[in-house]
Order: sequence, then structure tokens, then C-alpha cells
Amino acid sequence: MENQVLIVNHPLIQHKLTLIRNKNTGSKEFRELIGEIAMLMGYEATRDLPLKEVEIETPVAIARTQIISGRKLAFVPILRAGIGMIDGLIGLVPAAKVGHIGIYRNPTTLEPVEYYSKLPPDIDERDVIVLDPMLATGGSAIDAISIVKQCNPRCIKFMCILAAPEGIQALSKSHPDVQIYCASMDKKLNEYGYIVPGLGDAGDRIFGTK
Repeated sequence: MENQVLIVNHPLIQHKLTLIRNKNTGSKEFRELIGEIAMLMGYEATRDLPLKEVEIETPVAIARTQIISGRKLAFVPILRAGIGMIDGLIGLVPAAKVGHIGIYRNPTTLEPVEYYSKLPPDIDERDVIVLDPMLATGGSAIDAISIVKQCNPRCIKFMCILAAPEGIQALSKSHPDVQIYCASMDKKLNEYGYIVPGLGDAGDRIFGTK
């Protein structure tokens, strides 16, 4: 499991993470910070993109330099909170396509319930990063990744901001081939399935709902 989980502990990310944990941070600032954290994490999640050498002409001379070698990306946020991570990542990779998977957690059983799925038609030619700010029980992430796998993408990664040990364990067991990126692994889940200390309900804080 240790090789499958990468905690992105850059100082800028950790600073912004402290701000979104604060219960007094308003929705506008919270949304902006979620996007900024996602962009910063995106640098790490795309570190393995292949490069190829090309020859260009600068204003001074001919230069042999590198560009990304034809690898296509798709970002797939889990609705609704995952939408908060999209703007930062699209700012990083404007050519990426975006799919959406709608899953909510039954408040009584804590089991995920799928209600929507729309993925790019050429997803089988793309590397996919599934997005959700919170990895709590892991149920939504497991189901979303299972849906994406049916389309045979080139590879799948999962990116969250906060994770609970229970969610990491469940996701790693169900999808051992999926690399997990998170900014923090918190202590535990409480009896209501919330991450502790966490940041509350990410969707409610992004969209200003209760």
C-alpha cells in the first residue's frame, strides 16, 4: 500500500490545506484554495508524462528542446465536490478532456449510489485522473474507478486532498493498480463517516450549501 500512496507535502499545499480546514474560511476563498491545491498537486500527478525532443528556432539560435510526447489526459471529477478541483487542473493542462461521474453517499448505509456518468468518447486513448477532494470510506472512489475501467483507459490515477486510512485501505485493496495522490492522510473516520480532523463536507463548503 505504501508504494501506491503519494502524499504531496509541498509547503504551499500544506499552508493552503490549513486554510481550508479552518471552519471560518468562507465559500469563495474555500473554492479558490481547492482549485489552487489541485493545480499544485497536478504537477506531481503528471510528473511521469513522457517527453520527446524537438528542434525549434528561438530569436537567437536553433534549440533542441522537449515537449510532451503525445500523451492525452482526461480529468474525471466525482460529482459534486470533485468539480471544485477542475479549474486548477484545466489551467495546468488546457487540452485535457473532462468527464463526470455522479455518486452520492447514502446517509444511512454510507454506501455509494451512482446517478450519472458521462465520459469522453476517446477515453481509451487517455490517461485518466479521477478527482474527489475527500477519500473517506472509499466507496465513491472505488465505484467511480470501476466505471472508468470499463472504458479501458491507458491508465488511471486518483487524486484527493484529504484521505482517511480506512479509505486508503479500501481503495488500495479494490484497485491495487491505481496510484493515489493526496495532500494529507488524516487520523480516522468518525461514526458519521466524516474524516477527522478533516474539513467538514467539501461539497457544502465549495458551493455554500448545508
